[in-house]
Amino acid sequence: MAYDQSAMNELHWLIDMVQTIEVGLVVLDRNYDIQLWNGFMENHSGVSPNSIKGSNLFEQFDYLPATWLKQKMESVFLLKNRAFISWEQRPYVFQFGNYRPITGRADFMYQNVTLLPLSSLTGEITHISMIIYDVTDVAINKLQLKAANERLEHLSQTDGLTQLHNRRHWQICMQREFDRHARYGEPTTLVMFDIDHFKRINDTYGHIAGDKVIQHVSHILKQSLRETDCAGRYGGEEFSVVLANTDAKSALNFADRLREKIAASEMLYESAKISVTVSIGICDIEEELENSGKWLANADHALYEAKQAGRNCCSCHSAPCFRFKNCVIFKQLIALSNFLLDADLRS
Repeated sequence: MAYDQSAMNELHWLIDMVQTIEVGLVVLDRNYDIQLWNGFMENHSGVSPNSIKGSNLFEQFDYLPATWLKQKMESVFLLKNRAFISWEQRPYVFQFGNYRPITGRADFMYQNVTLLPLSSLTGEITHISMIIYDVTDVAINKLQLKAANERLEHLSQTDGLTQLHNRRHWQICMQREFDRHARYGEPTTLVMFDIDHFKRINDTYGHIAGDKVIQHVSHILKQSLRETDCAGRYGGEEFSVVLANTDAKSALNFADRLREKIAASEMLYESAKISVTVSIGICDIEEELENSGKWLANADHALYEAKQAGRNCCSCHSAPCFRFKNCVIFKQLIALSNFLLDADLRS
């Protein structure tokens, strides 16, 4: 009699624990009909154990991912092994509202779920248990930390004025593309440009206007890029772009379109209309280039030549494209050549 009383006490305690524990407990039979639904599940679903017992889980909660979840459960029945569902795999299984004030920004409770096989006295797996853990605090903290780290990484790679890559990160991109060319031989071209007579803008309108001009040019640059291009502010009023899978001739077309867009645009600053032009240097990766530093130096030298040729033009270091395009001196040479040709024809 004492043994029966002890067993009854243990059963009572177990039932009380199942109903009051801060973990969801659900037991399903082979047809996914609910056999146990504890207090945690009642509190968060608003459905009492008595009203839901015997109901089919997927009919009762039609928002559940039935195909995916049944596949998980079938593996537990067949393999007799437990299965886990992490909030990182699926934020929640049951659409329970988030009731925690600290993590109030979450619409739903983040959940980890464990599926356990339950065997009968004969050893046959006849039921399955779902254990639902509220991990909202852990999930939100991890997501906030991840977002903060991503923000810090973005800030460490970004130029504050232009929101382009900063010089350090752009050079990492340049080195990566140089190494990619060394491995696969894909054409890659480097474009360097700066704003013509930028000191004159600062002297005339002030440094705030100069910053606005830099932002204006960077905005036009960003609108001209492909997703695979890597653009950065190299320093001051100088910009740099790595054009992946692009030969020198195509890069020259890109550069000249960019030059024309910038030259055709106007920026309004304190009722003053400011127009600027840029000079552009271009260099693709030649076979004799031993490192990315030489590649950069060649592009910078081409930029210098564009300035020497009259500014507001493109200069190409590499042989496959025109030496100059739209440069003042280049146009003057063409005009002189045409004049001499006409003179010869007249004589």
